[in-house]
Amino acid sequence: MTMHAPARDAPGPAARAEVPGPGGEPPPGAGTVPLLDRRVGDVMRTPLVAVAAGETLLVCWELLERTGERHLLVVLPDGRCAGVLDRAEVAAVCAAPAVTLSRRYAGGLVRGRRCVVLHERDPVRRAVDVMDANDCDALPVVADGGTLAGLLTAADVVRALAGRRTAAPPGRAPAPPAPYPVLPGLAPRRDTGRVSPVP
Repeated sequence: MTMHAPARDAPGPAARAEVPGPGGEPPPGAGTVPLLDRRVGDVMRTPLVAVAAGETLLVCWELLERTGERHLLVVLPDGRCAGVLDRAEVAAVCAAPAVTLSRRYAGGLVRGRRCVVLHERDPVRRAVDVMDANDCDALPVVADGGTLAGLLTAADVVRALAGRRTAAPPGRAPAPPAPYPVLPGLAPRRDTGRVSPVP
């Protein structure tokens, strides 16, 4: 479901940066198109970290720790996005005893929320307006038919303004944009070589 936001003033000179495409190469005409007029699909990140709505919060925390990501997409069995969980939100909930976390699920944290999404053909200007209107810094991006196509964060927009492309950290394979079971065996984070305990 999308939400219309009020229009903003015209962008300043800083918003005219060239935006590299998903593969790192500049999109056609990128040098002449202001960033805020580019498509969301040219700026979003496509290696997604997603979890099925039926997974426990312990699995959510483990996945966030092992990937080092800040946002976790929660996906319904039909492939639609139910919402986005923030690392800080999951960490706060994980302060409860571990035995109770095994009975709490990702879908329960996003239940009752309005899931605001963008279409990959929306302009970046609209994405910025929607983030501002909803006081959030990450939005799921969908393709035709409502299938999950990517995630756009405020950091992605800033990187695009700086002329840098959004890329997955080294060694991470793109995650499928659909619910999948998270099983033991994920490689540990490479920065410390260990997984932090649940706070």
